[in-house]
Amino acid sequence: MSEPDVLVVAYGRDGAGAAPWVEALADRVPGLHVQSLNGPVDIARVRYAVTWRHPPGSLTGFPNLKAIFSLGAGVDHLVSDSNLPADVPIVRIVDPDLRDRMSEWVVLHTLIHHRQVRLYDWHQSEKMWVEDPFQPAAGEVRVGVMGLGVLGADATRKLKMIGFDVAGWSRTAKTLDGIETFSGQEGLDRFLARTQILVVLLPLTPETRGILNHSLFSKLARDSYFGGPILLNAGRGGLQNEADILAALDDGILKAATLDVFETEPLPESSPLWHHPAVTITPHNSAISNYGSITGFIAGEIAHLESGGAPRHTVDRQRAY
Repeated sequence: MSEPDVLVVAYGRDGAGAAPWVEALADRVPGLHVQSLNGPVDIARVRYAVTWRHPPGSLTGFPNLKAIFSLGAGVDHLVSDSNLPADVPIVRIVDPDLRDRMSEWVVLHTLIHHRQVRLYDWHQSEKMWVEDPFQPAAGEVRVGVMGLGVLGADATRKLKMIGFDVAGWSRTAKTLDGIETFSGQEGLDRFLARTQILVVLLPLTPETRGILNHSLFSKLARDSYFGGPILLNAGRGGLQNEADILAALDDGILKAATLDVFETEPLPESSPLWHHPAVTITPHNSAISNYGSITGFIAGEIAHLESGGAPRHTVDRQRAY
């Protein structure tokens, strides 16, 4: 009896996080032997790889590899690997659970700023009863979402449902029913000029690296009830220049920032972001990958490929998403 084909899991630089995914996937793909990339591997039997921040170069040398799955919404950890097999499709996760979790985070933190929750937290700590009769309605607040992929489009629609005056921007033109959209460099300045709360869900590419900088912040609308623009970034840490964020907050160019992703993760204890009074930090948990939901998606895609189907939800390596 021949040995089964292999699915390898490469999770983290040291592989320490692979075990739960190996266990979860083993129940979903019974026709495959699932194992960590760290163990002895029969390279000829490897058909699929599932990865999150694998060691660069570790996915080479598998002559029969049919697809590589990214365990997160971002794929920059894959496309930045110059030794990744050029002829193997990269499949990104398209999962309603992950999408909905991200939209929850976006809506939650937009509302926290809109309803001034941090201010009332401080009032409570000081035992101050302060009513504000000038709280604007959601329709009076202009929210802009940068990045209109699966996650960004869903967050944009849900912000619209709550009543915010929401618009979106993407690199290439996108259409969303009932929502104003902008695209390309020519549309970016007009998008920023109308935006009071900026939500960023962009992929990390050579073009977007460091895009959240002093120059961009200075183009945001300054007419909000909050006293200045507000930044929410749950995209990728490499999108933001953290020194520029801090300077913009101190100079009044930004009023506040909520950040879920960082240039270095975990965020170093020495980072001044931890203690800045206008910064809210969440530990890259805006859209935590759910084992059951993600492995179900991967199992479905593998079944599709094994039945002769063409790869779906593949990444354009030139665009890096």
